[in-house]
Amino acid sequence: MFVGHYGPSFAVKAAQPAIPLWLLFIAVQLVDVAWSVLILLGIEKARIIPGITASNPFDLYYMPYTHSLVAAILWSVAAGTLCKVLFGLRNWPVAAWIGTAVFSHWVLDWLVHRPDLPLYDDTMKVGLGIWNYPAIALALEAFLLFGGMLMYMRRTTAINAIGHFGPPAFGILMIVIQAYIFFGPAPNSPNELAVTALVSYIVFAAVIQWLDRQRRDATV
Repeated sequence: MFVGHYGPSFAVKAAQPAIPLWLLFIAVQLVDVAWSVLILLGIEKARIIPGITASNPFDLYYMPYTHSLVAAILWSVAAGTLCKVLFGLRNWPVAAWIGTAVFSHWVLDWLVHRPDLPLYDDTMKVGLGIWNYPAIALALEAFLLFGGMLMYMRRTTAINAIGHFGPPAFGILMIVIQAYIFFGPAPNSPNELAVTALVSYIVFAAVIQWLDRQRRDATV
């Protein structure tokens, strides 16, 4: 899953307006940010499977440090604690929302991944495999993304035209990118995928922060 992960970031922002949206965009992808770095360092492993669909062109056969259930829980706790310290969040329940956003990544990956998500270490791998049905997987991503965005837009109000049309337009662009990932050519290597992913996470977070500044909390 890719853009569907951002649905929870919008939903959490609607529930906790004080949390920066760019931070939530990073939080929901933190597991994959760590995965990308560890792939580039050669710690976690992936390999190309000849003939597999572009929607999931890799066998993610060794990723206990990011995509195991135990690792996801640890990343979530660490992220919430770190954000509490670095960003001066008002209380632990607010920091817990950050941790929840991080953990949502594993839950949503469980829906779409083939059985390559270990429960702990590198054993007892799970995954419902919706990636085997790209059209259904793409529809699920769109539902999650725009469902969360709708919650966010109901909680906020635009202060200009960019704030009004920008988020939906950005959402459509994200879905177009997701469709290309599903149905376009596969990356040449896991390292290429890792670099592309890292750049995407940074760019998406920067864009949504700019768009979020064009809106304000409707309850204020």
